[in-house]
Formats: sequence, C-alpha cells, structure tokens
Amino acid sequence: MWRGAFCLSGLACYNSQMIIIVSDGSSRGNPGPGGYGTIVVHGDNVTEFAGYEKKTTNNRMEIMGVIAGLDFVLSRNLGDTVRLYSDSAYVLGGIESWLKNWKKNGWQTANKKPVLNQDLWETLDGQIERLKKMECVKVKGHAGVMLNERADYLATAYADGLDIHLYHGDKEVYKKMLKPQ
Repeated sequence: MWRGAFCLSGLACYNSQMIIIVSDGSSRGNPGPGGYGTIVVHGDNVTEFAGYEKKTTNNRMEIMGVIAGLDFVLSRNLGDTVRLYSDSAYVLGGIESWLKNWKKNGWQTANKKPVLNQDLWETLDGQIERLKKMECVKVKGHAGVMLNERADYLATAYADGLDIHLYHGDKEVYKKMLKPQ
C-alpha cells in the first residue's frame, strides 16, 4: 500500500523545481545477480531506468542506480541541481561524508583498506562535481513511499532477470499509473 506524497510523506518532491532522482539497488545473493532501478523526475516528465549485472553486490547496484540517473541528467543538460532520494545508507554516507576523505587518503578507508567499489565511486564523484548542488534525502525502505517502492520494484525485477516496461513520459500520467486503485 502506498503512503504519503508522491515521493515522500511531508516533502513535495513531485512538485519540486529541482531534478529528482529516486534510486534503489538489489542483488540476489551477495554477490549474485543484481539490478538497479532509477526514476528521474525532470520538468513535466518522468523517466525510468533499470539495469542488470550477472554477478554483483547490492552496494554496487545501489551506486549504479545513482550513476544512471545522473548520467541521464548530465548528458541531456537537464539542470545542475539534483535531489537524490535513496534508502541506502552506503550511498548516502559515501556521498555526504566518506567520499571526500577517501579521495584525500588515496582511496583508502580510515582503516587503511582499499575503498570497495572505487571504480563506481570515482565515476559518481566526477558526476557530482559537475553539479551546482546535490541534496541527499534518506528514505525508509519498504515503507510504502511510492517512488522508492517503484525503484525497488525495478531493481528487484531486473535482478530476477525480468525485462519490464520502463516509463518515459508525462509525470501526471505516471502519477496516475502508480496510484493504487
């Protein structure tokens, strides 16, 4: 059952002037087959993305979802101010605090170990540097938040090897499409 606003109860992300990215990742085993699901709300449009890897981890798919969304935004010059909604403490912690220290420490953790998924973190860092502003918002997973639930559905469907229809079109139609009957 969906609860709250289109994105997040108490926040009107659906009506935001910012570009909104909602992303989630999934893997069936760790490592195992995995997928990511990403939704980008831009202007009057919504665009969904999803991807699959045969042998991956949940954390890699969480990062890949954000990368896919930012790649779409940046490659089409949609804007330079983004609000990211994610239920991944790993992604949000990396973006908001760890990334700066990892780079400063030569891509090592505070324990002097190599940063896992460095290749993806470097890609994501380069994307973030091209933005004027990026806000991160923590979403509670599996709590009925409409777009987070949809991103989770896309991620798990692709992790399961399903090839489902991805939406691109008017956000009002999308909102009606996702609203429970």
